[in-house]
Amino acid sequence: MSQTSPPTLLRIDSSARVDGSHSRQLADWAQAAWQAAHPGGELIRRDLTTQPIGHIQAATIQGFYTPDAQMTPETRAALAQSDELIAELMGAHTLLISAPIYNFSVPSALKAWIDQVVRINRTFRFDGQGFEGLVKQPRVVLALAYGASGYAAGPMAGLDHLRPYLTSLFQFLGMTDVRVLTAEATTADANTVSSSLAAAKAQVHTLFAQEATVT
Repeated sequence: MSQTSPPTLLRIDSSARVDGSHSRQLADWAQAAWQAAHPGGELIRRDLTTQPIGHIQAATIQGFYTPDAQMTPETRAALAQSDELIAELMGAHTLLISAPIYNFSVPSALKAWIDQVVRINRTFRFDGQGFEGLVKQPRVVLALAYGASGYAAGPMAGLDHLRPYLTSLFQFLGMTDVRVLTAEATTADANTVSSSLAAAKAQVHTLFAQEATVT
């Protein structure tokens, strides 16, 4: 991806644990790898735990479907956070999402962010026949942590509504390049956790290996 301005990494953290979070640790490694490949790049980081995103309200939804010519000051105020978050997303070179699996799906903090950025005629459109994603630029890196094992291939695979959901969502919005970094069994014994994290870390260097000279 070529840009006239420095590329931007937009990092979104969603684990309720600020300290001791395995998904955040995966994202730390991915961030370091991206910054090594893009030393002139900029970082925007949103921690959805320490700075929560507001859930959409009736006024927000109304605003999503209101034509620009009919916007009122109240409607624009209801859309202010959505506008800000979408601008960050549209301007990003890479979107890095860190998330643990909570009850087989995404943390509610991350869902709040998603609901603000999935917006008709801004990040996707419908022409009466089908949908088109409008977020063409960023590639996505998912840093995902699973407390149990067997999600990638095993008895828990059918209960994984984290990775498939996020992958499908971002592809729906137009981001076809989705890369995934995972660690499973993060609630197991120390040796198992260490082994799982080491295996994930070994994959980090491959995320941006071909981009060292790309800006």
